[in-house]
Amino acid sequence: MHTSLFQQFAEIAYSRAGIRLGAGKESLVGARISKRIRALGLKGPSDYLEHLLADDQGEEIVQFLDVISTNFTSFFREPEHFALLSELVRARAKEGRGRLRFWSAASSSGEEPYSMALTIVDSLGDSNVNWRLLATDISTRILARAEAGEYPESALANVPKYLRAKYFHPSGTKGADDPLFKVQDSIKHHVTFKRLNLSTPPFPMRGPIDAVFCRNVMIYFDQRVRQGLISAIEEVLAPDGLFCIGHAETLNGLHTKFRAIRPSVYTLAGSTIMPVARHTLRPKGLSR
Repeated sequence: MHTSLFQQFAEIAYSRAGIRLGAGKESLVGARISKRIRALGLKGPSDYLEHLLADDQGEEIVQFLDVISTNFTSFFREPEHFALLSELVRARAKEGRGRLRFWSAASSSGEEPYSMALTIVDSLGDSNVNWRLLATDISTRILARAEAGEYPESALANVPKYLRAKYFHPSGTKGADDPLFKVQDSIKHHVTFKRLNLSTPPFPMRGPIDAVFCRNVMIYFDQRVRQGLISAIEEVLAPDGLFCIGHAETLNGLHTKFRAIRPSVYTLAGSTIMPVARHTLRPKGLSR
């Protein structure tokens, strides 16, 4: 793909979703938009660019953002975050809080929000708590996969066996050696999937939200977009809530009320939430 053509696609990605496509991504973008070029019966990238620029309704823009979005995730990725989430939920239940709210801001194909949901339900035990989890992503394609909640057995390697047995059921086969499993409705009932563009705050949800996971998405944003996103999350997080970002990400250089309680884990300044002791880093239930 010619550099000038790539730059125009990059400008669209940034203006519509805050996604930075740096130099060297020409081949990647070319390969990914080829899916849309074939689907639309167009001749090549130049025709597709014209089609995008003429998209008054924004429908093809959504498709474009779908195909260029990177969606890598796994169950219980960065497990320390789920250990901290478990401790938070147990503390809330012990305090007698009857309503809890959570947000997976970049949910991808669902492994993160379902890992959060499994942690929450396991940590609550028999507590009678009204809890909901909002899972958002910019990709409608990947949200559809997440909402279906169906995964090959190989993807469940990090899910504790007792949780897998209790909250997943067989649903077919992907191959002879990799049967499919689906998340039980008892878990899905608590999770709502919605499309959301994280680069365009303010957001429609209301706080207070007890824990926000916004992991491995800010690496695609520049400082301006990061600042808007972090400020918006500050507005909805509960004063004693938990905020987790990816280990490769940082809040350095941003104007923020967040204070770190350990690397990649934050709470609001003035909060009484305390770092979890080293010996409790794994949730009791999830250590089985």
